[in-house]
Order: sequence, then structure tokens, then C-alpha cells
Amino acid sequence: MYNILICDDEKDIVSALKIYLTPEGYTLYEAYDGMQALEILRKNEIHLVLMDIMMPVLDGIAATAKIREESNVPVILLTAKSEDTDKVLGLNIGADDYITKPFNPVEVLARVRSHLRRYMQLGGGGAVKKDICTVGTVTLDDREKRVTVDGEEVSLTPTEFEILRLFMESPGKVFSPRDIYSKVWNDAPIGAEGTVAVHIRHLREKIEINPADPRYLKVVWGQGYKMEGAPRG
Repeated sequence: MYNILICDDEKDIVSALKIYLTPEGYTLYEAYDGMQALEILRKNEIHLVLMDIMMPVLDGIAATAKIREESNVPVILLTAKSEDTDKVLGLNIGADDYITKPFNPVEVLARVRSHLRRYMQLGGGGAVKKDICTVGTVTLDDREKRVTVDGEEVSLTPTEFEILRLFMESPGKVFSPRDIYSKVWNDAPIGAEGTVAVHIRHLREKIEINPADPRYLKVVWGQGYKMEGAPRG
């Protein structure tokens, strides 16, 4: 079964999340600030992190940035704020998703299951396809969960990998932000536009020579995004 790290300085929040997750059979680790979370991650095999944003010692944003220097483990941010700025900032530094307090237990479980499934597939724990997709100089190997650009391997988070695979399996097809969110996050596309836009920007930074003038990931104004370029293989 999977190991989940819950990091929040409010013990009541940690206890509530444990109540939701324990019946699922997950092994749960607890931390109450970002530094404790990093120590646990370095000593244990963790498959998903639930990370509060506002914490003492090291906040969730800084902790997530440090996690991304070492690991692609899924990070779901926990935020009590209604403003979009914290959510977008979190996504910008590498978080995969966010959940706003107070929590809906059904939503928490759905997000956790979705991200765990995607992460384990990316790590080789049950890949569902064996095809290799190539568009231009971008190659995605779904069996080995590798992406190369101009022959050089690039490191993608599980969410970025799934978005890129969606595009590369249907080059030229336009996907709206709601389409992308529904297919990749496997969830109702609430707030999809901002979340998807951040991940698209991250993908461009990794696969484009000039992210401001992309060769592959194109905006179709008023409609969404598409992967442009001739498929090969």
C-alpha cells in the first residue's frame, strides 16, 4: 500500500485527514512544519504529500520548492485562503494540485487516489500503454515513462507527463482547459483554466527552446491548447 505524508501545523487538521485516509489502508506519516516534512521524505519512501501552505519554520511553498529539487512525488497543497494567488504560486513552484479548507472528505479521497494512480503509473507501477509517441523532436516513451527533446531527457512531474501524453496522442487536436483538467485530473473542472495554464507554462519551459514562442504547445485563442508538429513513428 502507499505511504502518504500529511504536513500541517494544526494537529486537528492532521487528525481529520488521518480519519479520512486511514480506512483506505494508507500508511500515514505526520509533520507539523516544512522542515519535518523534508526530513521524513529523505528517510522514507513517500508516494504523496499533503502540504499546508501557512506553517512555521518552513512554509509549504518553500518546502514544496525544496521537494522539487529532489523528487517528483505528487504534492497537494492545503490552503485556508480563498485567494487564487497562493494556489497559483504553489503550482508555479511545482505542486500538482490544491485542496481548499474546510475539506470535503469525498474530494480529498478522490484527489489522493487520482494522483497516486498517476504517480505509480509514471514510476512503472502499472503502466497501461507501451507506445512511443514522437512529435517533431519530442519523444514520449509511455512504457519507460521517459520524455526526450532533441535526444536529451527532460524531467517531468507526473501531472506534466500526463498532460503531454494527452497532447502527443492526438497531435493537432485542440483541448480546452476543462477537457484537459477532466482527463488528467479525473475530476470536475472547477477552476481548471488557471491550474492548466500553470502546468502548460511549466511544460513549455521544459520542452521548448523558447517558451515565449513555442514550437509545439500552441494556444488556440478562445478554445484551448494543441500539440503542433508532424508525428513520427
